[in-house]
Amino acid sequence: MAELGVNEHHQNEVVSYMRFARFKRGMCLKTVDSCFQDLKDSRLVEETFTVDEVIDMLDGLQSVVHSEVESELINTTYTNVLLLRQLFSQAEKWYLKLQTDVSDLENRELLDQVAEFEKSEYTSSNKKSTADPIKPKLAPLNEGGSELLNKTVAHLQEENEKLKTRLRTIETQATAALDEKSKLEKSLRDLQMIQGDQKNNANQDITELENKVAALKSQFEKTLNDTTANQKFLEEDLVTTKHDLLKVQDQLSTAEKELEKKFQQTAAYRNMKEILTKKNEQIKDLRRKLSKYESED
Repeated sequence: MAELGVNEHHQNEVVSYMRFARFKRGMCLKTVDSCFQDLKDSRLVEETFTVDEVIDMLDGLQSVVHSEVESELINTTYTNVLLLRQLFSQAEKWYLKLQTDVSDLENRELLDQVAEFEKSEYTSSNKKSTADPIKPKLAPLNEGGSELLNKTVAHLQEENEKLKTRLRTIETQATAALDEKSKLEKSLRDLQMIQGDQKNNANQDITELENKVAALKSQFEKTLNDTTANQKFLEEDLVTTKHDLLKVQDQLSTAEKELEKKFQQTAAYRNMKEILTKKNEQIKDLRRKLSKYESED
């Protein structure tokens, strides 16, 4: 509801706590009332009392009431600490760091707002004839934009790993193509040397050798063209992979901005930013590998 500025689930938790606090407050007031009643029953049995007797009775009553109220206030403090501990434990499971503003605890306007909310809630609850449903125990946050963003980041990380694997495969294929090209060039040089060494042989031998060289050269050129076409395909595939990588990087950047926008009012923003920074470092490492490959090419 709108009175406290929280969603329905959290407002139900607040109502549950206020009922608990109302019950404890009522028990404390009953204890104080019983202190006065005990005094009436045990000490006020005579018609008249001296000043000393009245002072003695009031001092005893003050001591008892002081002890009871102090005990209840201490217990209330400990109860609030346990409640905060539950909230903080849930937040830490999502690596969040909650902050409190103690100054708001003495804000009269907010206190009046809570008092009015309690009054309206107590009035409406008295009109209900059915019992309230059992409230579930507090559980770690597992819904909303945070889960969606975390799933998006996990998906992008998986795509990033797939692209890394694909890039390593392409690099292996490109290296093998370069090795094959080097071997063919060496074979051509060897054939050219053989051709030069056979110039002094008979014309028939020279003709046959030239035919063999021409055939080998034709075969080499065909193989070289095939290798060049394969290398061009690999280069185009590498460019496509780069584009995919840039797309993933852009998606990671978008996810980071969404996380920053969602958590920029909380300290959790810094933790999530550290995770994204690590992913950026991985992308930089991938860029360095690409640069190394391009320099070798």
